[in-house]
Amino acid sequence: MDLKLKGKVAIVTGASKGIGAGIAKGLAAEGVKVVVNYASSQAGADRVVSEIIADGGEAIAVQGSVAHLEDVKRLFELAKNTYGFIDIVVNNAGVFTFAPIEGISEEDFHNQFNTNVLGPILTTQQALNYFPETGGSIINISSGASLNPGPNSSLYSATKSALDALTKGLAKELGARKIRVNTVAPGATETEGAHSAGFFGGEMEKHVVSITPLGRIGQPDDVAKVVVFLASDAAGWVTGDRINASGGWI
Repeated sequence: MDLKLKGKVAIVTGASKGIGAGIAKGLAAEGVKVVVNYASSQAGADRVVSEIIADGGEAIAVQGSVAHLEDVKRLFELAKNTYGFIDIVVNNAGVFTFAPIEGISEEDFHNQFNTNVLGPILTTQQALNYFPETGGSIINISSGASLNPGPNSSLYSATKSALDALTKGLAKELGARKIRVNTVAPGATETEGAHSAGFFGGEMEKHVVSITPLGRIGQPDDVAKVVVFLASDAAGWVTGDRINASGGWI
């Protein structure tokens, strides 16, 4: 199937590693010019850009925190100055720390909500200034935790539930402008962050595999394929929806 993505331009936030890096490379493989956003890991972002270019694609890395309006404005300005237009925004940047309710501080709250919820709001606001008259596609990366929170994950899960609601509301609000807004919700996915948090390599990983119908842990590429579909013309009649990329776990 020709996804008709060649020549389009995408901004992928939080794309220096993990799911974001997989999404950036997946879009580039379909001919999309990719702006690889990162907050702090320049080395990771540069590596993703180098891999895309080595495979014949086009990409640049742009630093900026999605939680800060001026950074988001600069991100979009640099994207436009480099590629001339923007068609796709993937809101992947996210942070998480798990703690019991007694351990959640004001700083924790604002840190997670500012990145996971305010960030997509700010990028969407800017996207409205840069999408062409023919419309655009916004894809928000949620989590299985928004529907099935685990112990000590209430704050993170709340941010992802808010993101799900944001997707629904924006899809209805922006449909008249031919802007589609959808959510992809990964299940357990093997990333650098998940490894550093201790999710893999022990009994927890075995348990997740045991309750996942397809019998394995997800990979960034599994999520990227769904994002590529939603960004393409093949999903032109899809908006306000959530696709669970979880091997049946969600």
